[in-house]
Amino acid sequence: MKNSYLGKSLAGCAAMIVVAVSNHAVAQSMSENYANDLVKKMTREEKLQMLMGYFSTTAAWLKSTAPKNGMPNSAGYIEGISRLGIPAQSQTDAGIGVATQRSPNPRERTALPSGIAIAATFNDEIAYKGGAMIGNEAWLSGFNVMLAGGANLLREPRNGRNFEYTGEDPLLSGAITGNTIKGIQSNHIISTLKHFAFNDQETNRFTIDVQIGEQAARQSDLLAFEIANEIGKPGSVMCAYNRVNGDYACENDWLLNKVLKNEWGFKGYVMSDWGATHSTIPAANRGLDQQSGYPFDKSPYFAGALDEAVNNNHVSEARLDDMVGRILFAMHENGLFEKPLNGDQSAKIDFVANGKITQEAAEESIVLLKNDRNILPISKTAKKIIIIGGHADKGVLSGGGSSQVYPVGGMAIPNEGPAEFPGPMVFYPSSPLKELQKLTTAEITYYDGADINKAAELSSKADLAIVFANQWTGESVDVVNLNLQNNADELIGKVASANSNTVVVLQTGGPVVMPWLDKVGAVIEAWYPGTSGGKAIARVLVGEVNPSGALPASFVTSINQIPRPKLGGDEVGIAVNNPSQLKGRVSVDYNIEGAAVGYKWLDKTNQTPLFPFGYGLSYSNFEMKNFKVRADKSKVTVNFSIKNNSKVDGKAIAQIYAMPSSDLWEAPKRLVGYKKMQLAKMQEKSGTIEINPKTLAVYNPEIKKWVIKGGDYDFTLSKSSAQHIQKIKVKLEETILD
Repeated sequence: MKNSYLGKSLAGCAAMIVVAVSNHAVAQSMSENYANDLVKKMTREEKLQMLMGYFSTTAAWLKSTAPKNGMPNSAGYIEGISRLGIPAQSQTDAGIGVATQRSPNPRERTALPSGIAIAATFNDEIAYKGGAMIGNEAWLSGFNVMLAGGANLLREPRNGRNFEYTGEDPLLSGAITGNTIKGIQSNHIISTLKHFAFNDQETNRFTIDVQIGEQAARQSDLLAFEIANEIGKPGSVMCAYNRVNGDYACENDWLLNKVLKNEWGFKGYVMSDWGATHSTIPAANRGLDQQSGYPFDKSPYFAGALDEAVNNNHVSEARLDDMVGRILFAMHENGLFEKPLNGDQSAKIDFVANGKITQEAAEESIVLLKNDRNILPISKTAKKIIIIGGHADKGVLSGGGSSQVYPVGGMAIPNEGPAEFPGPMVFYPSSPLKELQKLTTAEITYYDGADINKAAELSSKADLAIVFANQWTGESVDVVNLNLQNNADELIGKVASANSNTVVVLQTGGPVVMPWLDKVGAVIEAWYPGTSGGKAIARVLVGEVNPSGALPASFVTSINQIPRPKLGGDEVGIAVNNPSQLKGRVSVDYNIEGAAVGYKWLDKTNQTPLFPFGYGLSYSNFEMKNFKVRADKSKVTVNFSIKNNSKVDGKAIAQIYAMPSSDLWEAPKRLVGYKKMQLAKMQEKSGTIEINPKTLAVYNPEIKKWVIKGGDYDFTLSKSSAQHIQKIKVKLEETILD
């Protein structure tokens, strides 16, 4: 929408913004009136029915049976109220697509690349387009609530769920997550924004107490959520398992009432994570609106117990009505009444078209990290290529846990990985080997890499060796370290010693270390690339697609570069892959780094990472120039141009960083804007970015306002957090943001 303002007067821009805000306010007012009118017609029993969600999967370990009308093997269900025309809430786990709980016959759907991969595109339009696609598949599958929208910052690089989230920077994370939510909700369904907040590790996730000061909280994880909320306007926010400064997130008055509902003006409803409700009266009064996923919780806290609490005035009647009204508001605002579900219509899903959408996302997410001697794209003179490891002959890897999407055609490799949650380890049947064979005339062979010495011997006889190296991560378990799994580091080292023309393709849930980096010729980070990932990887390798992804998280040289070399809450030294052994309440001190997450921590502590945030190579040579900065109080606009000085079409990402001249922020610099641009060979384009004022401000807890401190600031036009092309000094006025 910002681009449509270019060339217009500031007065015209302001008028357009006022009209847009006014139209949205009118729509919200209509939804509020609709919800309020319905609440007045409801009985107490009907109100309580809206507040209890049930796991829609028959689960022996929970001794539970799925609700009669719920979608089988899905996340949750809340029965509708036919008397008043209130539709049921049918919930699916999500993030990259329509998930299925582990079952003999899972529904088969399209999977996007992982959340961190979408963030690596640095492309808000890709995020929206992908969200719209999976939202459509959800609606056609019989769901109107998607448990998507993960915005937890990559504060802990060993976090088993980093693949679900959108990186370490609050601006990038918030914008990518917000646009994904907006895309999902364009389908007359609700998306959540989760896990609110500071659910940044899986070890002890049910009990760990996160300690963090308010200013640091506001300028890090909460800023990501705030931006995602502003852009995506989610119908629901899902509160997290962990505690924050002593209180469980799902009964945390500061998080849910003061910040989310009062200060941010969130009008939707707060639902609990599955098993994250711990009380009736505190939870209801402190901001939780719906208990979800029962019987994961110990008790049905929002059923009979809530009825009694209202009768005894421990929870007011007005608060009960507010809880119900918020759910009805979100349902009306997002079109659940307007376009009610019509059962399972999955036969109408266009898997071919959706496959192209996820392929495009995967292609833009792949990051070229190293390319010595221009080994890539694969030369047409290469006659003999060997592909080693990673099941690349069969498919591509996905992350594990509740967000697991099962692919059309079934799993490429059955019975891989753990038998229990977060398994199974699912490979999507999109083989990089088979796709590469379609795109080159070279002789391509495959070896699984089981015998490292044999792999090295075979590689020595090839013109090019491509090693696929995996790091499987999943919900509930953090990784022990940042090394690749299954001796992959040793395998790569031996293969590279035998053949200097070695390319490494990484499929990981987040950052990894690379002890073999100096030996190999090229490295690409493919993340978990989704159900069309094999084709996307192959097209990048041969040059049909010019890589344009950039790292949404810093890749450190070792865990000694991060704030907590020993995982938070694991001070006694118990292995992080055995969290069940850790007993009692433990805490993690996020005040160590505060808001200096990722590249900010590395800058603050003068450390050089293996690869910096925002880093990514291309087959093109892009020249960034003509940088200009215009400031008018809190309104800062930057202009620049990029020229493609090569004979290869490509996409370039302009990144804007700001640095105050004095020590005002949590770290020396912040990302304050970015823009991705398509450039044909030898083409030059100009670009404009309007800076989000909160990225220039500090949060003042005393006045509850964001404040841009007056003084000199350096703005840079950059290729990464460590590659600054042009710098301009600008004086900003002291401004309290409204």
